[in-house]
Amino acid sequence: MSNCSKTILTNMCMLYRPDGSFLVENRVKNDWPGINFPGGHVEKGESIVESVIREMKEETGLLVKNPEFVSFFEWNMPEENVRHLCLLYRSKDFEGQLHSSQEGKVFFLKKEDLPNYSLSKDFDQLLEILSRGLF
Repeated sequence: MSNCSKTILTNMCMLYRPDGSFLVENRVKNDWPGINFPGGHVEKGESIVESVIREMKEETGLLVKNPEFVSFFEWNMPEENVRHLCLLYRSKDFEGQLHSSQEGKVFFLKKEDLPNYSLSKDFDQLLEILSRGLF
């Protein structure tokens, strides 16, 4: 149970292809650097699914269709009195031209290539949750 009085809703989404590759973002911001899944905050007035679609479009250039809710992940930051509740989605249904954003470079890779990269905090746990039953 969290002792934090403020909860911030966020999302992450793993896009995956039949060849076993999945989309990651090599995040450059100091607050969460390294390989992670694209995502972000749920904005006031939008549904959680709308926020997943918007964040993916902003950070990757891809339009996600039919995002599937998989689970949630929680980060408690008692020093800031904040709990981040992240809703985890995945989809194999997307279209558009892939492009990176100011958040970081986005690209597809396979699980066996991960040792070549610096991973963000908890990425291994997020990958295990999001890829369950896929690869």
